[in-house]
Amino acid sequence: MTNTSERSFFDLHITGIGYLNRIREVTPKKGDAFLACEIAALNGPSDDVSYVRFDTRVSGADAQHLVRRCFDAVEAEKKVMIGFRLGDLWTDTFTYSKGKRAGEQGVSLKARLLFISWIKVDGIEKYKAEPKPAETEQEPDETETSPSPEEKPVSKATAPKAKAASPKAARPSSEPADDAADARAPAMAESF
Repeated sequence: MTNTSERSFFDLHITGIGYLNRIREVTPKKGDAFLACEIAALNGPSDDVSYVRFDTRVSGADAQHLVRRCFDAVEAEKKVMIGFRLGDLWTDTFTYSKGKRAGEQGVSLKARLLFISWIKVDGIEKYKAEPKPAETEQEPDETETSPSPEEKPVSKATAPKAKAASPKAARPSSEPADDAADARAPAMAESF
């Protein structure tokens, strides 16, 4: 019998590069406070760039930590450019209250900021996400045949060293996932 309570989803993600602006803590009348920022994403040919603005809710501990590190640089009006992935895009209509468009309807693109792949402040790279390993970090099955003599230096000697260097592989699997973020916190504590 199949479990009817399982749900599946179709993800729609937007990836791009853009400038980080308006980092702020939002406290709605109903619900919990959340971190938000605006991204002016680059669009079009490189010799005639246009910008698409996304008002985002920052999701995930890593993304929140990185955006908070950028706060001082954004406040100092430095050019903070990021590589990003957004999800859950929706639109929100509003009415302009001031300026030459006062009284007109406007549309805001909203999304969740899911992932930051890199950060540059005034053209200098300050952060780059570690690439995900192509293979899973599972130990090989004990019942597998042993590799041929030519393969031993590559698979036996190299693989354990690579795994030992990985902080995730060195941790026992019984530790909570939050500890991994805490372990990186000292290296990422100061702002850009």
